[in-house]
Amino acid sequence: MEENLTVGGYSRPAARDAINRSKVFELFPILRERRRQLARSMSGGEQQMLAMGRALMAEPKLMLIDELSLGLMPKMVDVCFNALEALRKGGLTIVLVEQNTARALEIADSVCILTSGSVAFLGAAAAVRADNSLFEKYLGDSGA
Repeated sequence: MEENLTVGGYSRPAARDAINRSKVFELFPILRERRRQLARSMSGGEQQMLAMGRALMAEPKLMLIDELSLGLMPKMVDVCFNALEALRKGGLTIVLVEQNTARALEIADSVCILTSGSVAFLGAAAAVRADNSLFEKYLGDSGA
């Protein structure tokens, strides 16, 4: 698994590898425990953490994430969303495509809802959180 992190940071100076690896292990302590394990033998949630960690090794300014919670156990969904929140608070811009809209809205600053390829809503996540009718109109349920 650890070599996956090394590959993620290939575009950065070798001196940054240990620093970035330490940050990834701080964000996802389970990866430190599993660093000698083959990535393919990890759980889906651990693989999702590894994918995020590998991306973070490159010190991105923007991270694109597609369906973070897909197929994950609720506990792993919590770990991954908590990590996203920490990264967002740390200044990383994140574009998240996610069907778990209620969970995504908890951490989002802004929302873009697409319907049949067209923008149906673009605005502050707080507006969607505050107005349940917006959630129902665009997302089909109460978000609870």
